Amino acid sequence: LAGLWTVFTLGGVGSKATPQLEQCSPLANQSLLLLLVLANLTDAPDTPNPYRQAIMSFKNTQDNTAFSSSNPHAFQINFNSLYTALCEQQKSDQATLLLYMLLHQNGNVRTYVLARTDIESLV
Repeated sequence: LAGLWTVFTLGGVGSKATPQLEQCSPLANQSLLLLLVLANLTDAPDTPNPYRQAIMSFKNTQDNTAFSSSNPHAFQINFNSLYTALCEQQKSDQATLLLYMLLHQNGNVRTYVLARTDIESLV
């Protein structure tokens, strides 16, 4: 209970990103906001949102399974680097929203995060 109270009183989850973080990497911050906006645009009646399709289907570079190029929006990223970056930026609302979106829409990311033994660093 004391830990939960500390989160609320010291501005843990849901707090704004510190000005230092935004000033250190304004391009990264703006890029993340743009990615979130693009990935959450509604689908056209005849064409699905390509940004959402890419978010839903990217794979780990360290995965041993064959990379299928049948999806035109498919790409690979190092999940360890992504996980580390998300852990470091969890005081940012944008990073938390990206994590939420990845966990709910990309089964590969969800499986990777659930398999980690250091999940407490993310939570």
